[in-house]
Amino acid sequence: MLAPYADDSAYFASSRRADLAAKRIQRVFDLLSKWLYKWRMAVDVSKTAALLTGSQRILSDQLRLRGQTMNRTARAVRLRLRPILVSRLPTRTKIAIYKCYIRSRPTYAAPAWFALCSKLQCQRLQAQQNVVLRTIAGAGWYFKNDVIARDLKVESLEEFVRMLAQRAFNRADAGPYTSLHNLALQYYQPTKGYHLPRDLLSKSFNEEKV
Repeated sequence: MLAPYADDSAYFASSRRADLAAKRIQRVFDLLSKWLYKWRMAVDVSKTAALLTGSQRILSDQLRLRGQTMNRTARAVRLRLRPILVSRLPTRTKIAIYKCYIRSRPTYAAPAWFALCSKLQCQRLQAQQNVVLRTIAGAGWYFKNDVIARDLKVESLEEFVRMLAQRAFNRADAGPYTSLHNLALQYYQPTKGYHLPRDLLSKSFNEEKV
């Protein structure tokens, strides 16, 4: 599935096995390479990243685009920055590093795709943040995740994405381009009942997820 966002695009593939999902997305990248060559277009592979969600945490195959290996995101970045997150830097500094270098990756273009995630997928994304905040705080297993987030004054991932969506839609509605006004209206629901991006602004959004 393709989800365009501004001048970028996100491709999605799903499977019960991580290796099969990787093969599916690799076929997409192979076709994309041919399309880019045909239309004389270039893509910066260094700014392209792969995000894996689910119970399987390791991709056995390296994803490649135009002969270059793609970066892993979220978990890989977290592991690289772990020495900093457990250091004696001020907590405020470590939280700023998390928001800038780690959270920005799995939530990139989230207003466009977060509404399509199931409740379980949202929980798995939230778990990534919980691990980082627990590392920053040096908290033991007996501390609840919501207590740690409250004390560190870090909103949940869903609240953060809702804020991004609210800002994006407000900017589009108030902008000079009429084609962007009332974008993705809530009452234009697909027949299968999938959520639309603007549904993120609904108070009952999380209650309706399966």
